[in-house]
Amino acid sequence: MRVKIWILLLLGTMLSCSVSQNEISEKDKLFKTLQSLKGKGVLFGHQDTYAYGYTWNDVEGQSDVKRVTGDYPAVFGWELGGIEEGKLANLDTVSFDNIRKYAIKAYGQGGINTFSWHPFSVIDGVDSWNTETRVVDKIIPGGDYHEAFKKDLDALADFLNSVITVEGVKVPFIFRPWHEMDGSWFWWGSDSCSPKELKELFRFTVQYLREEKAVNQMLVAYSPDRNFSTREEYLSWYPGDEYIDLIGMDNYYDLYTNGLLDEAIKKLHIIIDYANEKGKISAFTETGYENIPDSTWYTSKLGVVLSDSIVAANISYALVWRNDPLKHFFFPFPGHPSAKYAKEFTDREDILLLEDFKQIKNMD
Repeated sequence: MRVKIWILLLLGTMLSCSVSQNEISEKDKLFKTLQSLKGKGVLFGHQDTYAYGYTWNDVEGQSDVKRVTGDYPAVFGWELGGIEEGKLANLDTVSFDNIRKYAIKAYGQGGINTFSWHPFSVIDGVDSWNTETRVVDKIIPGGDYHEAFKKDLDALADFLNSVITVEGVKVPFIFRPWHEMDGSWFWWGSDSCSPKELKELFRFTVQYLREEKAVNQMLVAYSPDRNFSTREEYLSWYPGDEYIDLIGMDNYYDLYTNGLLDEAIKKLHIIIDYANEKGKISAFTETGYENIPDSTWYTSKLGVVLSDSIVAANISYALVWRNDPLKHFFFPFPGHPSAKYAKEFTDREDILLLEDFKQIKNMD
């Protein structure tokens, strides 16, 4: 009997190790794929591209990017704010069941998923943009709401670990928590916590998800906003190399304000230099122009930034924000004046949509 029990325990251990190695393999595969893109092109990404768009909502196979370009984006962004409260849909009204379905579909089609998280405060339930209550110092280790915050992370981890293919593969992804911390608009931002507190929150979040909740299929992104001009300023909120896989930046302002394109490029150079020095991925993690009032924006602004020789040779992807049919859009729809310029931009050989990305992977 003892021999049988020992054999069963051994088999269980071997199975567990096999699953763990598979998860690590998927994450490492994603990292290597992104690194291998250097000099081959910049992946184009779009938030919520399957979920909704101009005049439509949750239509199978639909995407405003595909309607304009003939192909899907290569990077698919999804938002998880609200999962921590047990809601059925995120703060942008996309159901979590659909987000799971969309992320699995994107992975199956050969794309890359990235998750952002704008959580509601565990203290008073207000959204991420409410800065009236200081939150971070109360949810980090030693804070009065730390145990409650761990339950938020439990709910987040349960969802992330439920994004599994029919073959049983936990879908790898890029996780981008606590972004734009150098701005003042979030309760984890520059007016609501210190860099020391934010670093502690960031470290705990990553450690807890990886070590306690076995979320081993994720790459982690660090993405301040545009409020820096030196490496030292950029790293003011940086939790440490051991916690970060991808070095990025969110930047809207520099790309719609006249005369600031060079500033955007210089900031990406800072990011690229640090990423290359540390052997990490670099990316333009979030950008766009709300409702695209400048019809040439994709060619005259984003296209110019991504044409810089250093940027083009190093950045793995650039993602624009979502097309909410009731609120705003950041990628044009058919008939919009900017559609032809967006098509011209995505037709460039160095801008990679999904099929372009798959062709490059097949050649490697």
